[in-house]
Amino acid sequence: MALAEAADSIDRDLADALATEEVCRVVGSRVREFRRALNMTMSAFAASAEISLGMLSKIEHGQSAPSLSTLVRLATTARVPVTALFRGLDEEHDLVIVRSGEGHEIHHQGGGPGRLYQDLGALRGPNRVIEPMITTITEPGGVFPLYQHPGVEFIHILEGSLDYGYGGTAYRLNPGDTMQIHGEVAHGPVELVELPIRFISIKVYPASEPPTAAGG
Repeated sequence: MALAEAADSIDRDLADALATEEVCRVVGSRVREFRRALNMTMSAFAASAEISLGMLSKIEHGQSAPSLSTLVRLATTARVPVTALFRGLDEEHDLVIVRSGEGHEIHHQGGGPGRLYQDLGALRGPNRVIEPMITTITEPGGVFPLYQHPGVEFIHILEGSLDYGYGGTAYRLNPGDTMQIHGEVAHGPVELVELPIRFISIKVYPASEPPTAAGG
């Protein structure tokens, strides 16, 4: 038990040391960036910030962790808010992993027996920028609506064959084929050639526009 606790303590100390090292690196890089933007020499900048030239050199090279008062003086000299010195130090990054078979089933306007539409997730935010979806068709028959949406769409056929309509023309797509289209042009499956069919579609929306409806 004591050995395990000692190992945990070492791991925490190592993690803390790595975190501190990253903070020092980022702060040093920002200080150097702002100093150069002001066309100030290290000597002039250090004098204005009321720190030694040696200390400034260590900070810019990520070799020293400046105190809060030093950070304030550095920011004041650089004419930026203190928070600007930490720009680029991201504590977390959004990540979405959807495991095989775990895509969220969605109710699609082209849905019906033998048709499965699975949402493959989205990063957090007020609007979707990228909308990935996998479509599985296992039964013939039925009519598919044509879709229109902002942005562009990428389609990749994983299995089966179909004729895919785009702007009044149908294109035969087979396994491994890809298609890139403008979403504003009416598009969608028009004939199922070889079942089962599975394809991935990725819609990329303009950053300022949310999706208006599910497409395919």
